[in-house]
Formats: sequence, C-alpha cells, structure tokens
Amino acid sequence: MDVTLPPPLMVSSGLLPTDSLLASLIQISNEVTNIEKIPTTQYKNVSTMIRRIKLLSSLFEEIQETNTQLPPSSILCLTELYSVIRRVKSLIEACKEGSCLWNLVRSETISNQFYVIVKEMSRALDILPLSLLKIAADTREQVELLHKQVKRVDSLIDCKEIQRRDELLQVMMHTSSKIIDFEKVKVIMTRVGLKTPLDYEEEISKLESEAEKQAGTGGLIVVSNINNLISLVTLSKSMVFNKDHHNKLAEEVGTRKSFQHNYFPSCQSTITNVPDEYRCPISLDLMRDPVIVASGHTYDRVSIAQWINSGHHTCPKSGQRLIHMALIPNYALKSLIRQFCEENNIPLTDHLTSSSSSSNLERTPSMKRKLPEKAVDHISATKTAMDAVKMTAEFLVGKLAMGSNDIQRQAAYELRLLAKTGMDNRRIISEAGAIPFLVTLLSSRDPRIQENAVTALLNLSIFDNNKVLIVAAGAIDGIVDVLGSGLTMEARENAAATIFSLSIIDDYKVVIGSRPKAISSLVGLLKDGTTVGKRDAATALFNLAVHNVNKVNVVLSGAVPLLIDLLMDDKAGITDDALAVLSLLLGCSEGLEEIRKSKVLVSILTDLLRFGSSKGKENSLTLLLGLCKDNGDEVARRLLMNPRSIPSLQSLAVDGSMKAQRKADALLRLLNRCCCSQSHNPVE
Repeated sequence: MDVTLPPPLMVSSGLLPTDSLLASLIQISNEVTNIEKIPTTQYKNVSTMIRRIKLLSSLFEEIQETNTQLPPSSILCLTELYSVIRRVKSLIEACKEGSCLWNLVRSETISNQFYVIVKEMSRALDILPLSLLKIAADTREQVELLHKQVKRVDSLIDCKEIQRRDELLQVMMHTSSKIIDFEKVKVIMTRVGLKTPLDYEEEISKLESEAEKQAGTGGLIVVSNINNLISLVTLSKSMVFNKDHHNKLAEEVGTRKSFQHNYFPSCQSTITNVPDEYRCPISLDLMRDPVIVASGHTYDRVSIAQWINSGHHTCPKSGQRLIHMALIPNYALKSLIRQFCEENNIPLTDHLTSSSSSSNLERTPSMKRKLPEKAVDHISATKTAMDAVKMTAEFLVGKLAMGSNDIQRQAAYELRLLAKTGMDNRRIISEAGAIPFLVTLLSSRDPRIQENAVTALLNLSIFDNNKVLIVAAGAIDGIVDVLGSGLTMEARENAAATIFSLSIIDDYKVVIGSRPKAISSLVGLLKDGTTVGKRDAATALFNLAVHNVNKVNVVLSGAVPLLIDLLMDDKAGITDDALAVLSLLLGCSEGLEEIRKSKVLVSILTDLLRFGSSKGKENSLTLLLGLCKDNGDEVARRLLMNPRSIPSLQSLAVDGSMKAQRKADALLRLLNRCCCSQSHNPVE
C-alpha cells in the first residue's frame, strides 16, 4: 500500500495526523531494515544503524496498535525521527551505489555523517515521553537502552577501516612509479568486494561517474584523486587476472620457472633493475613498442591496443577520456630501451619479438584479429596531419609578426579556427609562439583583428598548459580591456569566456579579481550582453566569487539586482547560472544584506522549487536557508504564508537530489521552529 509521506513539520490547523505519521514511519523503517547486501565499506555503521531502526520500527508499530492520542512532544519527536530515518536511508543507498574505494578514501567523512545522524536521533529521543506512551515494558526498556547508547556515542570511525584506507593510500602513492606489492593490492581489492573482472569493471564505471559528478565544481584535487583510483583499479585488474591467467598457463606448459623464463622477460627485467619509465603501466613489462596516446602517456602498443579494443575510451593511467584513438610511436623511448637492452645483455630478439605475455598472446590468430589495425594504419596519417598543423601554425605566426593589418586579420582568423578543435592543435600553436603575438593584437583598433585575437586565445586556453603561457605573456590586462571596451560585442563576450577559462586555476582567480575593471566589466556585460554573453559573464563571476575577496567586489559592482532580474527573464535563459552566483554571494555579509533587499526574490525562489532544474532547486534552497537564518524571521513568515512553499519543500525532501533533500529538511525544521515560536508554545 502506498503511503503519502507527511510533511516533517506542524501545520497551522494543528499537529499532523498521528495515523499518517506512524504509517510513514513504519514504511520508511521497513525500507531501511529490508536493505540487502550491506556495503563492505561502512559495514559496521550501516549494520548498526539498521539494527537501531529495526528497534524503533517495533516501537512505531506498537504505538500504532494502541490507537490512542499522543502528547504533542511525542509527535514532534516522531516527526524528527522520520526525518532522521529518511536521511539514514539516503546515506546507506549512497554507500551502496557509490564506489567502494572512493567511500573507503572518504571513510572519515562518511562516518561523521553517520555520527551527525546518530546525534540527531539522540536529540529526538530526548523529548520522547516514554512514561506517557502505552507500550510494553520490554519495548520501553529497549528504547531507553537505545537512547543511552546513542547518547554515549563519541565517534563512529572504524579503526580497521581507517587502517585499510591508509593501506590503499599508500598503494596509490606508488602507482605512478609502478612499485606495487601485488599481494597487498589483491588483499585490499578483495576486502572491498572486488573479486571478479565484472566487479572491477563496475568499480571503474562508478569511479568514472563520480569523477564526472565532481568535475567543474572546483574540486580539481578530488577529481585527480578519483582518476588515480581509476588507474589503480585498472592496473590491479590487469595484475590480478593476468597473473592468475598466466599461472594457469604455466601449469599446462611445465614448471613455473621455465614458463617465466620463456614468457615473462619482465622477470629478467626485475633482476637487471629496469627503470620504471621503460615499463608499460598496464603490463609492468619492459616495453617492446612504446606508443603515445592522446593523453600524453606512453604504453606498450599491444597492451594499450587490447585496452582500447576491449571498449575503453580512457587513459588507463590518468583516467582522462581519449579524444582520439591514434597510437603515436615514441621513437625516442624505443631507442633508449634498445640501448638499455644492449647494455644489460637482454637479447633484442626476446625483447622485440616476444618480450611480454602480451607479445605471446599476439601470436595467436584470435589476438591478431583484435589488434587495432585501423588505428595502426592511421598513425602515419596522424603524424602527417600533425606535421602539417605545425607548419601551418609556424607560417601563420610569422604573418602575425610581420604582416600588414589585412594579413594579421586573416592570420589571426585562421589560428582561431585551427585552435577551435583538438588539444594537439592547441599545443602545437602555442609551441609555435603564437600566444605573445595574439596578446599584442588585443590592443588593435581593427575590430576584426581584436575579435579574432581574443577568440583564438579563448580556444587556446582550453588546453590547461596554455593557461599558464597566456597569463605569463601578460594577457590578463588586455583581456580585461577588451571585456570592458571591446570594439565588438562578440569580442567582449569571448573575453568574458576567456576569463572564465583562465579562472579555473585558483591562483588566477586572485590575479584577475585584483584588476580594477575585471569584475565591474563582467557585471556590465551581465547587463548589456546577448544571451550567450550574459551566461559567459555569470559563469566567470561565479568562478571569481569562489575567492572570498572577490565576493565583496562582485556585490559592490551592483551584480545582485541584475542577477535577480535575470531570474525573471525567460529570454536570458541563465537562471541556473544566476542562482549559482547569488548562492556564492550569500557567503559574505555584504551579499546577504544586498540579497535581502529584494522584495520579489522569495516568491521567485518558491516558484523555482517547483519548476527549476535539479541544480536550480538546490541553489534556491541554499538561498532560502541563508535568508531564513540569522534574523531571517520575516523571510520565514513569507514562506509560511505562501501556499506553494511547504508542498514544494515536502516534495523535495522526499524526491529531490541528496543535497536537495538535506537542504529541504533543514529548511522545514527551521520553519517548524518558526511555527512553534508564532504559536507562543515552543516545545523545549
């Protein structure tokens, strides 16, 4: 039977109906206690929490059976417990659905989330009048014991889990050097539940999803750590299952020593102390034919070919998505490896024709069919194309330096187009020396030259290494000038987009924000730009406002009224961007004060709780929470008077994203306290 979930607060007509509340409590409790397959990480906290909820479920069922009117304090307690149990369910599901390794790395953070929930459970039970409830003595004793237990909890951090996390982090530190203890890796992976190839693939998929979720939120270190985990799992899978596979083969062909001698030259490599850079990151064997992939990392051709042809489109080492599948020969490294083999008496015939297990697999007809023949054939064409890009870039840079206005205009335009696609193109153009000349052209009085120059810099800045080169060339002042007084609107808007791109690097947030006209010019574009320009300005302001000092400057530049107006402008189409900036500006007293001046914002945010995007709803909740806290009684009253606000909050508290559920719960509890205060009968 479907049960409509009640709102976790009191309504103006009185307390919530007891039967509906108890039915919802029993339903949500059963959903928690019936959870199957407890996750390996946070196992202790999850299982303990399930046992506590099961005990409370018995209490709820017994109260329901008595069918008597409950005192107000017990209803308030049950309402709080409903909120707590719903959060327990969300947290357990997040642990189950998320990456087990990432959960292990975040063990203390997740444990602290459980701790917070336990303390909220304790506070709720503080106001439960057990003596007034008609329940059995043994039930009362069990609830009292539970209350004492949760009250005494000081920490929920599992020492054994922390030890496993530290072991994992220690292994991760050695991933880049490939000095990995095979047995330790296998033990760690088995402990977190990775036992079959499918387990490993699912874990990699979950880590990739987590990396995508974290990307663009400013957590570059977090994304880097997740990518390192992806590399470790990929390498571990290769180590565990390739080694198991080869051990089985060894039994078929004779003794293991003989098998290793004939099929694993890496055993010889270990004896002769092979440099780490000569080993393939996938097989850990001495590379036979080193090739470079799109991410810039080098692998043995056969190993990376197997990886790509098995359906992967990411770099095994970095986790970065490969923008093309071409394999570029690393001739320099191949020469060094050949020299190393000669100096250490490693037969070149063994190394170049059968140097690894992968090489032996290559001999089989089935494996030959799997080799990336199209990718290999494409290598020469790709190299030719890159050589052509290099020649073109050098030719165009010469025209930028020496040509007339007409020639510079055309050269800047062609560089703009060349930099529009492909990281290799962006790298080659910068290596050809284009950036300093493009920076010089920012001050050109020719509208098209200026527009092409700033747009070319925008396209080049997408390649992270170029960000450093652009700033080092002194481009920021020129870009800010174009932003404020560019000769065309497109130039101004692309200057804003360039600032957004550069400000992804934290240090540059400070550098750009320190320029007197940068923030005010972005606010000006927020007012006068096209739809695209307003969005570029808003996203750039968001990036800059992450730095606290810049928040105040954004507010003082008059951004708040413009952002609120844009929330009501359907044609502008930047509602989410405007909400994100306003949410950040709450973080300074000047921003909070300015936002509170709006007479229409609360009504707009209430509508967005119903019709906004998922991200928009989260930011709307952030704004409403900020406005209601710290003497925000007036905002709370306006929310309570709006007939649409409470149903919207109730819906988000049940069906919203995890962040939205948490924020909606917090706002509902805040409004609940406001209700109690207005009734002059607050519950202590």
